[in-house]
Order: sequence, then C-alpha cells, then structure tokens
Amino acid sequence: MPSSAQQKQFINEIGYIIQEEAKARGYKVCSPIIAQACLESNYGVSLLSARWHNYFGLKCGSAWKGASVNLSTKEEYTQGQLTTIRDNFRAYSSMEEGVKGYFDFVSTKRYSNLKNATTPKAYLEYIKADGYATASSYVNSNLNVISRHDLERFDWNTEPVGNPYTLSKVVLRITCKGESVKWLQWELNRHGANLTIDGIFGNQTKLAVLLFQKDHGLVQDGVAGSKTIEALKKLS
Repeated sequence: MPSSAQQKQFINEIGYIIQEEAKARGYKVCSPIIAQACLESNYGVSLLSARWHNYFGLKCGSAWKGASVNLSTKEEYTQGQLTTIRDNFRAYSSMEEGVKGYFDFVSTKRYSNLKNATTPKAYLEYIKADGYATASSYVNSNLNVISRHDLERFDWNTEPVGNPYTLSKVVLRITCKGESVKWLQWELNRHGANLTIDGIFGNQTKLAVLLFQKDHGLVQDGVAGSKTIEALKKLS
C-alpha cells in the first residue's frame, strides 16, 4: 500500500483532471470516480496504471481499437471467492488520456443513468448495478475511500453531501450492527480512521472510537454515546 503522502499526491493529481472532465461531460459528482481510480489503480502504483495509465481497470472488449496489454487480474464471480484470469486491458499514453478513456467507456447507453446521480452513494450503486464491477463490497469499499480522503471536496453540486448513512441509535458499542454503525464508521474515517464500512461494531471500530475520544478530550470508554456522537457531528 502506498504511503499517505503518495496517496495524497495521486489524489491531487488525478482529482482535478477527473473533476474538469466530469463537469465538461455533465456529471453531477466526481468523488466516486476519484475513489474508483484510487482502488482500481492502488493509488497509481499498479502496473496497469503506472505504465499504461489505465486507472480504472478498463478491459478492451470487442469495440476497442487502441493499444492494449494482456495482464492477470482477479474477479469475484462468486461472492467472497476471487478467481484469477488473464485479459486484455486498454492502454493510454497519459493520465489525462486515461481519465478521458474512463468517461468514454461510461458514455454508452448502458451507463446513461450515471448522469442522474447526485450523491456519491447513488453513483456507485448505479454503476455496480450496471455491471461495471463484480466485487460484492464495491460500493462500500469506494465509500470508505471517499470518507477517508474527504473526496467530496472535489464535488461541486449544490445539494447537501456528506454521510450517506442514517443514525438512529443513541448509543453504539461492541456487538452493535446496522446502518447506525455505518454512520459511525463513516464519521470516524473522516477523522483519520481507516475502517471498512461494514456496519459491524468490532474491535477496530472500538479502537477508532477510543482514539477519537482521546484526541477530543472525551471519556475514553470505546462507546459512542451522546457526547461522542455530538462531537463527531460538530466536527463534520
């Protein structure tokens, strides 16, 4: 995994290119696209992205007439089970061309609903349903990246953006599960945690709560009670 500095540099480089291209093509959000680039390319250090500027794992398909490269990849055809295959991937000459290639790829009728998405979560749910990705955790994995790096700062729409999950419980602790825990995990990621947003309050989530409480002068009990939740809300 690249260092935090490398991740930040990659996001800053590709983020503004994606932002400008998304605006020009009529998309309402770009943070999920930046997250896709981060995950698919491992922040620009994967072989496919570093050498061939394909930051989105775009395969050739029968319609592609440009340069290509044959590489191995993993696909999740059965939930939770990865299968290694070889396939032909699109090759580009620069980061700018690689980003344009993504937008060309999703400009087909198959992905026409993406321009209707006004939130990162909606965009990711649409593109997953459209068949772009096989990973069962694709939506949550990208939302995790968005929250961790505050990628919504690249979005320009006027609708309120932020935590896509709903908080309905007042106290969250070990063994809690559900939407409220996802809300908590999202907020903690905004403050430097690196949690998988899975809706399960396990040991890693408890540790992140403890660190947040320590950093903000709260009682360190690992329980997200009213004071911890209010602090998270105020600082969001």
